[in-house]
Amino acid sequence: MTLLSSADRDNAEKKVKSSYFDLPPMEISVAFPQATPASKFPPCTSDYYHFDDLLTPEEQAVRKRVREFMEKEVAPIMTEYWEKAEFPFHIIPKFGALGVAGGSIKGYGCPGLSITANAIATAEISRVDASCGTFNLVHTSLGMLTIALCGSEAQKQKYLPDLAQMKTVTCWALTEPDNGSDASALTTTATKVEGGWVLEGQKRWIGNSTFADLLVILARNTTTNQVNGFLVQKDAPGLTVTKIPNKIGLRIVQNGDILLRNVFVPDEERLPGVNSFQDTSKVLAVSRVMVAWQPIGISMGVYDMCHRYLKERKQFGAPLAAFQINQQKLVKMLGNVQAMFMMGWRLCKLYESGQMTPGQASLGKAWISSKARETASLGRELLGGNGIVGDFLVAKAFGDLEPIYTYEGTYDINILVTGREVTGIASFKPPASRGRSRL
Repeated sequence: MTLLSSADRDNAEKKVKSSYFDLPPMEISVAFPQATPASKFPPCTSDYYHFDDLLTPEEQAVRKRVREFMEKEVAPIMTEYWEKAEFPFHIIPKFGALGVAGGSIKGYGCPGLSITANAIATAEISRVDASCGTFNLVHTSLGMLTIALCGSEAQKQKYLPDLAQMKTVTCWALTEPDNGSDASALTTTATKVEGGWVLEGQKRWIGNSTFADLLVILARNTTTNQVNGFLVQKDAPGLTVTKIPNKIGLRIVQNGDILLRNVFVPDEERLPGVNSFQDTSKVLAVSRVMVAWQPIGISMGVYDMCHRYLKERKQFGAPLAAFQINQQKLVKMLGNVQAMFMMGWRLCKLYESGQMTPGQASLGKAWISSKARETASLGRELLGGNGIVGDFLVAKAFGDLEPIYTYEGTYDINILVTGREVTGIASFKPPASRGRSRL
């Protein structure tokens, strides 16, 4: 076998390439003039049952403000950044000015939104771009909320005001390479030393982690064997974060692998309200509701895009909307969105009244994300060839739903949480390995 030199390979490539091989791609409006791409986002047509009437004036104002921002600032650039798998850092100051970072946290410069308003903001962000929805959810409903619910007064005053304006960004590190669904078995350790703690371990899939100014790290106390929480500064000695490449979904989100090697954390940066894994449940209760609203927003955007596309695109002398089978798929999508709205809205009301159970939150996240996958799949069929390119949103949403279907509890784990609640029997582990379940 003859191995070609670098020069020979270059020459061989030149021989097979045409003179126009390296030209930039054609503008989508020129390449496909019959339908409008998602960079000019379609109007919202998915609120068929007038869900907006159930919202308070404050919640309606949040929806309007976030929708206008996302359609104006994010829609024109999202496909480019999704393709590059890069984050558009230049939008963070404008994002911070929206007044939604911090969600339902009261005081410390946070907006103090109702849970419903927070959910609406999550949906409206995700309607245009799911990656931006995840960025805000990790920052607000995991990182900031952990400080608000489990931090000391000094920690709240020190960190929350800047985080609320997105002058700084946070992440939340629970998942590990060996502990995903079985998160409570985490093996990252925290050892008490004079003046603080030393963290050792590894985390994976941590959103925002490659650029977060403040990392919320969950680690096992080597003395008590319980899970504790710690605040770690960006660039702390011994801390390394590297980006996870080659994702098929949420490509704008900067997920990272975190290595903690002899990382010292001062005593004042330990979160006093995290003394066991169970203490994270009050944070995860809110975040699971917010995660359920991400696929609602994504499905809204997919429906809106398909609704416009079917009326613009013509085949056989008629718009695609004129064909019965296309109307059947579109209406099925619309029905899914209405049902998802109602389940999500009811979850918010149950939470606000103090009645929501873990099983209800888990069922909501599992069922809504599964219906969103179905909705995106139907949308992908309706768009034909354009259903596999990001320019018309649906392909991007199709990919973005896959990690959402998995994170904050896989579909199966969430179903088992609900199953345990309604039957009184835990079935997370095979009988042969089941001792006392950590869950």
